[in-house]
Amino acid sequence: MYKELISKSNWLRKSIFNMAMNQKSGHIPSCFSMVEILISLYYGGVAKVFKDNPDNIERDYVFISKGHAAMAQYPILADYGFFPKEELNKFTQPDGILGLYADNRIPGIEGISGSLGHGVGMGAGISLNAKINKKDNKAFVVVGDGECYEGSIWESAMFASHYKLDNLIVIVDVNHLCILGKTEDLLNQGDLGEKWESFGWHVERVNGHSYSSIMKGFDVIGNTAGKPLVLIADTVKGKGISFMEGISMWHNKIPNDEQIKQANKDLEINSIID
Repeated sequence: MYKELISKSNWLRKSIFNMAMNQKSGHIPSCFSMVEILISLYYGGVAKVFKDNPDNIERDYVFISKGHAAMAQYPILADYGFFPKEELNKFTQPDGILGLYADNRIPGIEGISGSLGHGVGMGAGISLNAKINKKDNKAFVVVGDGECYEGSIWESAMFASHYKLDNLIVIVDVNHLCILGKTEDLLNQGDLGEKWESFGWHVERVNGHSYSSIMKGFDVIGNTAGKPLVLIADTVKGKGISFMEGISMWHNKIPNDEQIKQANKDLEINSIID
């Protein structure tokens, strides 16, 4: 049923890895944990995005709030025709437009995301504006579980609940790791689903690497009784490369030649089944 989306997953992981290897730069595992989330948004009919027209006023807004993983969005935006695909080969280079952290000078990027914790607030602002002007735009925001340490996340969560922004959808990429180790060990946040629910949000729990599960979570959009929606997506950091999966030291580390060979072998194997 999801054969085309699974194929897109394989394509995106290879594209991200090739970009990182070309320039020996990037946060590969953080990107890989949210691949299925992004493919669902852009190719699964969830977010309203228009080919060759990143500024269409009827579009939905997609924010990657975990900004160190912004490069995962670049191949998709190029595929949508927002900028030439040749720009992917100039990732982080002075003569290119694609930085390690995204900013809204890049077509298709809705906001600057280098500093963590601001995507939910930006999405809430977009959503409130749409409500005031009686527009159908939605905002989708991908945040990390480690990013949920930021107080601005919870300020924005209160704001969105108060204004009944049911056109705001947050996806928490719960890969259980950040650069220093396990998120539960560094600062235990308890049950994130219960925490978001206590802030007045409708909560759906999904397998972040299963299209059937992700799509089931998104199916409730518009049926949350006026509440903003959050998907708590259980994921694996580094999903798709065996020696990176679930290992915090790979957060921003670049593999050596032997490891690159192994990674390329791993990326030829489909790790997504539905």
